[in-house]
Amino acid sequence: MAPDIILLSIIFIFGVVIGSFLNVCIYRIPKKEDIVKTSSHCMSCGYHLKWYDMIPLLSFLALRGKCRKCKAKLSVQYPLIEAANGILYVCIVWTGGLGIDSLLYCLMASALLVLSVIDFRTYEIPFGINLFILALGLVRVATDASNILTYLAGLLAVSIVLAILYYATGGRAIGGGDVKLMAACGLLLGWKLIIMAFLLGCVLGAVIHVIRMKVSGEGRVLAMGPYLSMGVLIAALWGERLITWYVGQFL
Repeated sequence: MAPDIILLSIIFIFGVVIGSFLNVCIYRIPKKEDIVKTSSHCMSCGYHLKWYDMIPLLSFLALRGKCRKCKAKLSVQYPLIEAANGILYVCIVWTGGLGIDSLLYCLMASALLVLSVIDFRTYEIPFGINLFILALGLVRVATDASNILTYLAGLLAVSIVLAILYYATGGRAIGGGDVKLMAACGLLLGWKLIIMAFLLGCVLGAVIHVIRMKVSGEGRVLAMGPYLSMGVLIAALWGERLITWYVGQFL
């Protein structure tokens, strides 16, 4: 077990470090700000953070969730996103082992994490994130060319239906970003898993949003991106096993 624990610990740390960058993306992408060249700074006083202010998780704890200079409270989003990304990376590698699939799924998970937070806040899915996931799908096709039809079918399996719904309702029933998300993820997962992901996302969205409406008075309009992302991650991690189990019930 020792080597496994050490390996997973390293993967968790790597995921947490990437998670720190995801926080930058979540904040800057909706504002159309540069995510690379602009230096990190306090949102309240403009203090330019030093390297020791940006150690994932540890700096937040050491500073007790406050800016070093002005003492303004920092958003709890920072450690949560960092920890969540690290946990996702560990789950993906724990489930699928080390390999190209796990690498692609880790990158997809990070993209979905950014996408979910932005969509939850703005009801808009950045096109660049969908484009990034599509690029991952192209890599998947290139590394598994013998199953290219499975991935091409995945590109269209859900997205074509949603596209028809989008144009038929003028975008009232589904967002254009959701259509592109299902197309990009479909190319990466293949047709069986993307159909499962969509169904799971719809169920999760319906159940969770109804609870939110009852508990917090949330309106009827919901951002589907976070729920579709949940469905995609569940399908990517355990979809094949769930399909095998389900089919086995009828054989």
